[in-house]
Amino acid sequence: MDFLISAIVNLVVSALILIVVDRLNLGLSVGGFMNAVIAAIGIAIANFIVLWLVTAAGLDLSDNNMIVAAIVYLLVAAAGIWLASIFLPGFSTDGFTGAIVAAIAIAVIVWIVDFVIAMFQ
Repeated sequence: MDFLISAIVNLVVSALILIVVDRLNLGLSVGGFMNAVIAAIGIAIANFIVLWLVTAAGLDLSDNNMIVAAIVYLLVAAAGIWLASIFLPGFSTDGFTGAIVAAIAIAVIVWIVDFVIAMFQ
């Protein structure tokens, strides 16, 4: 039951982050909350597939190469956002460059949210 609640909270937070990035005009456009929820699911699935392909290709993402791993994870997130925008109606990006900008913005917002939550624990 805890997993289900955690997944729902993550989904809602991800959708809200997508809406914030949309309102800041940082490379992506979401048509509303339900589109943001569907986009969050689509991005998660696309990220899983792209990350699986990257690791299946033999790229080492261990902590030994943190800068390389960070760049790869950024590109994987951007690819996931871009792929989701191709297949999901109501969700679009300004090309792959817009997806990279959106991925950076999402990472910064997630970092801020994690920082604020950690202050209250």
